Parts: sequence; structure tokens; C-alpha cells
Amino acid sequence: MANLDTISTKPTENIDKKAAEKKTKAYKKDLFNLQNLLFAENKRSLLIILQGLDASGKDGTVRHVFSAVNPMGVNVKAFKAPTAEEQAHDFLWRVHQHTPAKGMIEIFNRSHYEDILVPSVHKTLPKKQVEDRYDMINSFEKNLTENGTVILKFFLHVSRKEQTERIKERRTLAHKKWKYDPADKLESPNHDKYLKVYESIFKKCGPGLPWHIVPADKKWYRNYYIAKTIVETLKDLKMKYPS
Repeated sequence: MANLDTISTKPTENIDKKAAEKKTKAYKKDLFNLQNLLFAENKRSLLIILQGLDASGKDGTVRHVFSAVNPMGVNVKAFKAPTAEEQAHDFLWRVHQHTPAKGMIEIFNRSHYEDILVPSVHKTLPKKQVEDRYDMINSFEKNLTENGTVILKFFLHVSRKEQTERIKERRTLAHKKWKYDPADKLESPNHDKYLKVYESIFKKCGPGLPWHIVPADKKWYRNYYIAKTIVETLKDLKMKYPS
């Protein structure tokens, strides 16, 4: 079981920023070509799950890593609090309809894991019902992979100090004020509780489809790490253009 207190939120000292940024540009070019190949082959799909605490960089990851891809081949879904209609169905109903079709890349900015995190921290569901959701999610993801969807799960690991600075920027910088949510401040005391639930998620929903815990204090390294992981994963599929 991952202990997030022992995992650094910063890149290792041997990683050079300029070299990493140069490699990120190369990976983005690779991603453009691999996305085109994925779309043309039309046999598999890619689901990218981005999770993290408030201000951990989920939006920034989408904006920077996927800036070079063809918009026709990628969709982004941001999961907010469930609507009344969504609450009238099982918790995976709203998620399943956004899973990627063959040839497509789908990015979940938050995901079905919110339906474990929020009820666990705020005690809005019985513990047994929350525990059952772990098994349901594992079955859900297994079904997707058996039908040709490759799933990459990233947790953006940001320090409390960096998170505080980023939330402060949302209150003070004109181009970021639209992102500020007073609820971020209300959730601040629950910081450690959320991390404990994440550790449980890594343990119970990780063995089959492991989580990538991304040191996310430095945005350039976050982008490098995620771009590299996606490109290497797609290359391993050995995709081919149809004849």
C-alpha cells in the first residue's frame, strides 16, 4: 500500500528541467502520430484518468500534454458533483456513457473514484456501500480492458504547500479567478483524510491496473512524466495502419 507521506511531490535531482521540456515536445509529436494511428487502426481505445487534490494540475495536464493532438480524436470529460438525474441511477451510469469508442482517446478530469472519495471523507454513505464500490469499479475497468480499452490512471501528487500557493493564485490572479471555488477552502481541513482514502484506492483498485503517482509540484515534470508514460504505452501496442 502506497504511503503518500513517504513519496516525494518533486522530481528527483538528476532530472534537468530544460532537457525534460525538450523531451516533452518530442513526446507530444509522438503522441500526435500515435493518436492518428490509434484512430486509423480502430481496434482499441485509450482512457486516461486524472485524479488529485484541488489545484493539483488536472486542467493544466489536459491543456499542455494534449495541445498537439487532433481534437477529432480526443474527448475530455470533467466529472462534477452528480446531478439529480445522475443520482437517480447507479453511480457508474454517468461514467459508462463517456468511455471511449474504438480509435478514440478519452480523458477523465476526475472520475468514478470521486464516488469513493467524497462519501468516504464526508460519511454520506454506509461504509459497506462504499466498500462495495471498490469491487464494482474493478469489474467496470476489467470489462473496459477486455473490450479493447487501455486504461492509464494518474494521481497528481502535490504538496500541501504548493496546493496552498496555487489556491491563493486563484483568488488573486485575474486569469485564474474563474477557477476559484470557496469549497476549496472548506475542503482544506480534509486534506489528510483524502490522502488516506487515496491510499486505500491504490491498494484495492491498483493491482490489476496500477496507478502512476506523479510528482506534481513542478508542472514541467508533471507534463514530462505523463506524456512519456502515454507515448510508451501506445508504442507498446504495436499498432499498424490498415492496408
